[in-house]
Amino acid sequence: MPGIKKAIFGRILLKLSGEALLGEKTFGIDRTFTEYLAVEIKGVADLGVQVGVVVGGGNIFRGVSDAASGMDRVSADHMGMLATIINALALQDALEHEGVFTRVLSAIEMREVAEPFIRRRAMRHMEKGRVAIFAAGTGNPYFSTDTAAALRAMEIKADVILKGTKVDGIYDADPVKHPRAKRFDRLTYLEVLQKGLKVMDTTAISLCMDNHLPIVVYDLKRRGNLRRLVLGERIGTLVKE
Repeated sequence: MPGIKKAIFGRILLKLSGEALLGEKTFGIDRTFTEYLAVEIKGVADLGVQVGVVVGGGNIFRGVSDAASGMDRVSADHMGMLATIINALALQDALEHEGVFTRVLSAIEMREVAEPFIRRRAMRHMEKGRVAIFAAGTGNPYFSTDTAAALRAMEIKADVILKGTKVDGIYDADPVKHPRAKRFDRLTYLEVLQKGLKVMDTTAISLCMDNHLPIVVYDLKRRGNLRRLVLGERIGTLVKE
């Protein structure tokens, strides 16, 4: 029908940091904020967009955090992966309270709480309208959940990575500490790498660059931003060739 907007993406990969689930808390999971995220994701799924989500674990434990200082890096990273499982289950619960069918797929096998990640199964879930939450990173130490997001996005043939953050795009300095920091509307992958901008880690950016996968960094906390993005509005910062 005339006047009805259509999504410009058929399949997206939404990257959420573990810190995003903190909401107003300093540790753990803010149930109110996971409910907010569930509503945002449902608004996109209702448009017919297939949604995959990668969630971090920094609100509970990060392998490179101060809490892991002195630990064996492999053990610390495995603990971080388990933290992402907790977050994925919390997000799944919130989504299902909104009536969204959801599957958690883990890179570390734990069949009692999540399905093992199998690429074709994940794609089939999304084709059936289920939100697929990818947990436990890549299943390997020394790789961040940013890299996991880039990898999963390419495996499921996503059209774009949408990275939700606390600010409205990519800046040349931390806008919280530097009020005059400049925001970029658009960047190339090489500019991100050369300028040392903290968007995603260099492995993730390089993977996206090699496979021509665009990234949009946007303000996660502004209600309706995710839906506006998939409907084609210019929001946040686009990273592309």
